[in-house]
Formats: sequence, structure tokens, C-alpha cells
Amino acid sequence: MNRIVAVVLAVALAGLGACSTPRYSADLLRTPIDAPYQLASGDRLRVIVFGQDNLSNSYSVDGAGNVAMPLIGLVRAQGLTTVQFGKAVEGKLRQGFLRDPSVSVEVEAYRPFFVLGEVTTAGQYPFVNGMTAQNAIAVAGGFTPRGAEDSVDLTRMIDGRPVTASVPLSFAVRPGDTIQVRERFF
Repeated sequence: MNRIVAVVLAVALAGLGACSTPRYSADLLRTPIDAPYQLASGDRLRVIVFGQDNLSNSYSVDGAGNVAMPLIGLVRAQGLTTVQFGKAVEGKLRQGFLRDPSVSVEVEAYRPFFVLGEVTTAGQYPFVNGMTAQNAIAVAGGFTPRGAEDSVDLTRMIDGRPVTASVPLSFAVRPGDTIQVRERFF
């Protein structure tokens, strides 16, 4: 009888382990400080088309990773840097609209980050450059009395897939990150 219970318990634990999110090393989430910023859904861009005031405006990257602009329609922004996106806009404007367009693009507002778990006010918050996990938790009202204050789980999209790792509170947060504060048991 004990063997049957042990086998059932082992199968149940194996099944639960298969459902869990894989954990990675924090080194996989580290990005060089000088790495170019890649655009994604939720970013707000300031696009300036020199000499064309009616095309210069603020535009948002939609859920599909595109920016809708007058005359040229949708322009793909997902995964591009601001320079690459500017070149893509120039290319579309050259196709029968402007002879020699010159486009400048800057990020007006970064996509938000998210704080979940054992914090006072979980939710989405606007990103500020230089933010660490500890700053993000402070923005969310700090730890609850049951929050684990040694490290957090940070999830970041890398190559189109979510990657989660346990990171120290001094770890740099990027736009779009999700920070999960675990519950401590003692």
C-alpha cells in the first residue's frame, strides 16, 4: 500500500514540475548598458519628418508592434531601434510621397513595467531610466509584511519568449519587465 501511495505522489510531483515556469540564470537577463533600445508594444515615439510638419507627431506602437502613420499606413516597429525605425519610415516615404525624406525618431515614453505579488499596490507603472528592482518595488508602495525582501523574480521578453530569473534587488529593470515579489513563509 505504501508503494502505491509513493508512486502516486511521485507521478503527481512530476506532473506539477512539468507545469512550472522554467527558471534561468540572472546573467541571461543582463543587457549591456550601451545596448540599443528595441521598440515594442506600448512605446510612444516622437517622429519628426523634417520639412513636413503635418507628418511630425507622436505615435504609439500598437499591440501588433506597428505604428500607423498618415500617407504611408502601418510601419513595423517591433524589435527595431529608433534609428532602424526612422530608416523604415524614410523608405516608405520615398515610395512616391517625398523625394528625399529625413526622419528623426526618439522614444517619448517607454512602455510600462509591472510589479506583482507581495507589494502594497501591484500594477503597471511608467518606466524611468536607471530604475532597479528595489526602485520599482518602492514605486509600488513597498513590500507587504509577508514579502520576501532578499530577491525577486523578473520576467523579460527575450527573442519573443518570456524568460524568468531570480534577481537581486539591485538588478536593472527595463521597459516591459514584470517583477514578481514572492511570499516569505517565516
